[in-house]
Amino acid sequence: MRPLPIRLWRRLTGWLGRQMPSGLLARALITIIAPMVILQTVIGLTFMDRHWLSVTRRLSAAVSQDIAAVIDVLDTYPQDAEFDQINRLALDRMLLDVDILPAGPLPAPVKRQFLSRFHDVFADQLKRRIDRPFWLDTTSNPSIVRIQIPINQGILAVKFRSSLAYAANSHIFIVWMLGTALVLLAIAVIFMRNQIRPIQRLSEAAESFGMGRDVDFSPRGAREVRRAGYAFLEMKRRIERTMQQRTTMLNGVSHDLRTILTRFQLSLAIMDDNPETEALRRDIDEMSRMLEGYLAFARGEDTVSSASEVDMNQFLEEVREDAARSGDHVTVSFAGDPMVTLRADMFRRCLLNLLANAARYGDNLAIIAERDSRWLTVHIDDDGMGIPVDQREEVFRPFVRLDEARNVDEGGSGLGLPIARDIARAHGGDLYLNDSPLGGLRATVRIPI
Repeated sequence: MRPLPIRLWRRLTGWLGRQMPSGLLARALITIIAPMVILQTVIGLTFMDRHWLSVTRRLSAAVSQDIAAVIDVLDTYPQDAEFDQINRLALDRMLLDVDILPAGPLPAPVKRQFLSRFHDVFADQLKRRIDRPFWLDTTSNPSIVRIQIPINQGILAVKFRSSLAYAANSHIFIVWMLGTALVLLAIAVIFMRNQIRPIQRLSEAAESFGMGRDVDFSPRGAREVRRAGYAFLEMKRRIERTMQQRTTMLNGVSHDLRTILTRFQLSLAIMDDNPETEALRRDIDEMSRMLEGYLAFARGEDTVSSASEVDMNQFLEEVREDAARSGDHVTVSFAGDPMVTLRADMFRRCLLNLLANAARYGDNLAIIAERDSRWLTVHIDDDGMGIPVDQREEVFRPFVRLDEARNVDEGGSGLGLPIARDIARAHGGDLYLNDSPLGGLRATVRIPI
């Protein structure tokens, strides 16, 4: 068992992984933006904060020095009764509004703001330059600083703008930091979208080709993305060429064998009926069915046919009518948006194969289809004997016939279910076998839309 710190670390990283966006664009932007934001935050909290603190300390020292000078003048030189000269001098030269109040106790300390660094800095500068008690108020009016200091003539009251002793333009730095961050973010978004769009188009082309749709794709973007695009186009051409060659080969072989079988049938037609000729006719019929199965398998793997939009309500009704002509009783139900893009002929063949298999072993058949935002799901249900669970994947192997299990090609070549699954996979989906609510087998075709 892993140690507790490792388990906690794995849980934390797993939780963070689930919270992170899954898209490449979002992850790339986080990769670009996160270091930039962290860098600017570190700069703002260290260098710039220290810079503004140093400026504030210097400004506070200058104002404190002016207040100390006013006190020295009052203590050293005689003043008029109203102290008009010192008031005018302090206001004009030092921008300090001073007044002499009657002697008395200093006011109660003002509750300062939490973590008020300006208050601490200015109080420290006053202590250094004025060797007497004082009362300081920096919070009642944030734009005005008020001070009261006992002197020989009474109480010296000083008022001045806080901007004289405080570097209050830190918001300019914040505005510039946020502004440049937004500009860089916009540039990063535009750049990354242009880089990721070719990857998205490549994935869409691969997905469309996997579902048998027409693909109009040309490589774009960075060198590596273009190489991947050219590799995809080459792979697409090879797959199409391979499928065409395989279909052509099977068609040619089947045509040649049909010619020979036709000769056998003509020869048997002019011969007298006897047990030997009857056995030969059965062998020829079985070989004909096998050839039809090979051709059907070849057509089922044809991936170049085009897809089109189909109304599933009408499509499933046509499938039901085709099955009814064979004497099968089928019920149909559909839920969801009926418009689906697929290869109608191939998909009809897939469903008819499954219905034929169900009708061979069941009396009651049902087609239950539904469409959601991502998938089209079609269930073929029957009340037959079903297929054992351990043999359900075996029946999808080409040319495999299970004697004790149901098989769409009973007496044939064993290609019916493989053809149906190949058609489903050609649409980007798959075919599954499960237990049916009717008591028999349920064949489920699920394809993306």
